[in-house]
Amino acid sequence: MNNISNPLLIGKGLPPFKDIKANHIVPAIKQLLSELETELTTLENNFQPTWQGLVIPLNHIEERLRWSWGIIGHLMGVKNSSELRIAYETVQPQLVEFSNSLSQSKPLYEGFIKIRDSQEWDSFESAQKRIIESAIKEAELSGVALEGDKKEAFNQIQLKLAKLSTKFSNNVLDSTKIFKLRLTTPEDIDGLPASLLSFAAQTARNEGEENATPENGPWMITLDYPSFGPFLKFSKRENLREKVYRGFISRAGSGEFDNNPLITEILTLKQELANILGYENYAQVSLAKKMADSVESVKKLLEELRIVSYPAAQQELKELKEFAKVEELNPWDVSYWAEKQREAKFNFTEEELRPYFSLNQVLEGLFGLANRIFGITITSADGSVPVWHEDVKYFQVADENNEIIAHFYLDAYSRPSEKRGGAWMDDCLGRAKFEENGKIITRLPVAYLTCNQTPPIDDKPSLMTFGEVETLFHEFGHGLQHMLTKIDYSGASGINNVEWDAVELPSQFMENWCLEKNTLFGMAKHYQTGETLPSHYYEKLLASKNYMSGSAMLRQLHFSLIDIELHSSYNPHGDETPHQVRDRVAQTTTVMPPLPEDQFLCAFGHIFGGGYAAGYYSYKWAEVLSADAFSAFEEVGLEDDLAIAKVGRRFRDTVLSLGGSLSPMEIFRQFRGRQPDTKPLLRHSGLLTISK
Repeated sequence: MNNISNPLLIGKGLPPFKDIKANHIVPAIKQLLSELETELTTLENNFQPTWQGLVIPLNHIEERLRWSWGIIGHLMGVKNSSELRIAYETVQPQLVEFSNSLSQSKPLYEGFIKIRDSQEWDSFESAQKRIIESAIKEAELSGVALEGDKKEAFNQIQLKLAKLSTKFSNNVLDSTKIFKLRLTTPEDIDGLPASLLSFAAQTARNEGEENATPENGPWMITLDYPSFGPFLKFSKRENLREKVYRGFISRAGSGEFDNNPLITEILTLKQELANILGYENYAQVSLAKKMADSVESVKKLLEELRIVSYPAAQQELKELKEFAKVEELNPWDVSYWAEKQREAKFNFTEEELRPYFSLNQVLEGLFGLANRIFGITITSADGSVPVWHEDVKYFQVADENNEIIAHFYLDAYSRPSEKRGGAWMDDCLGRAKFEENGKIITRLPVAYLTCNQTPPIDDKPSLMTFGEVETLFHEFGHGLQHMLTKIDYSGASGINNVEWDAVELPSQFMENWCLEKNTLFGMAKHYQTGETLPSHYYEKLLASKNYMSGSAMLRQLHFSLIDIELHSSYNPHGDETPHQVRDRVAQTTTVMPPLPEDQFLCAFGHIFGGGYAAGYYSYKWAEVLSADAFSAFEEVGLEDDLAIAKVGRRFRDTVLSLGGSLSPMEIFRQFRGRQPDTKPLLRHSGLLTISK
């Protein structure tokens, strides 16, 4: 019987965050793995090659593991501490070993093949077939066919990679945390907006400067995005901008938190892993489970976008230099002059808009939109469940019949001391149907939505930049795919079993609505007066939407091409270092080459500390799909609520409902009635004229 006195062993329901301590992790995971190893051995020796006899009991093992380990992984992202890290790193090797024995189980693999070749196969729903095909593919990529020394080497590599990935992320967090720029004089803060001064004074107070005020300082600038981003945009002190910029590009690039040796080791191990599995390079392993069928297909799409965005970015830089009246710009000057040029061109600053985007108003607009296009109603359920931090909000989602169908947590604010940067959605519980005490139970999905936006400061609510609004819409889009799924098999519900390069479709689709008139005016209301955003701001936002869009697209292509290059043609034993690969790619993907000391790769957590290795291109791949999906709404007229609701219903019933039950291309065709097209993306980015 489980020792339920340990909250990490409850195994079902919402996590009791208030009760979970770092010292629960090691005993819980040890006990859990020992129980699951026994269950796995029993299953391997006794299963029937049927859905009921193999898939369901195996799913039970996977679900128990996912529940406990999912909570620990979540806390590593949002409540990181030295105690948590030590516990995590203590049990991680055993977890990887168990995962290997699960994914490399020969008897289970052969059982799945028997199911695929059985008469039962014809009676399966598409979701069931995809789950089984996916399990077979997963086992093959996990080395199920390996024997002896090869298997041993493969498992050792998996173990090392898990360790290195965690270490890489911790180094980025620690080196970001260590940089602090203390400002004390009026000259130091020249040009900084009131919102940043309030935030910087609050940061200083958190660092022990208890008398810090927005008016008199001292002020603390960090490399966390809500601090670093606005500082580079607004500070008139070029020497301080340079200091902050150099701090940012050198994160985890030397000293105690140096990720350079880790990068080389990770890439070397991934290459070895690919070779052991019979692939030429790691990119091929990664693409074996994606929509894109080859490295060539990925490069072809990226090149189609690059040849359009490169000349656009060159022109943008030329105009920026002319505006700044300089021959050459330094990299730490680009944000500053781009902001000045944007202000001059469109006659407004991003800061002027902040008072119109308080978090509560933005949520009201976002939930109103979800109701208008998808027919769902979202209401607060704060206080009904335990949370990991007092700022975390909890919501329930109901369908048009007022039936509750999902919940989600929202952890919106930046907390640089314990929370990793960026924004993400994760699943807390996935939708599934199962039998309990003779009854069929439907478990409803619960999502974690995590952002890092400007927190409330002094007596003001969280006042968001327009970029932070887009980020919130993006993560909510991921949440919708998780929460509105209609698939009852956990292996294919929500985002499970959705190819990685299609998973960004709903998130990027939702970003398009931020500038849709009804949505914008529904949420942009002054936090003090309640006044709606004046319409001239809407015109300006619209006009400025594609400002520097060539540069923005080129930047994403730069990241995507470095990633695919490092995982397809970098030779760990060759003459080129990873940084030299980056410099080579930069020749055709940047219009301002990186500084010689730029250590960008050392903080490229997506590919070295997250799941995006040979998959960063997915953002652009899915953006083609999402722009095309949004154009279906444009075609019926965004002002026509009935028509919008009809297309919204179709989007909900296909892209958001079907999860991993069909291939993403099939689902896209069901929604759009045809194959995807790159034109809507170029049109939305203002680059279509160039491509012509």
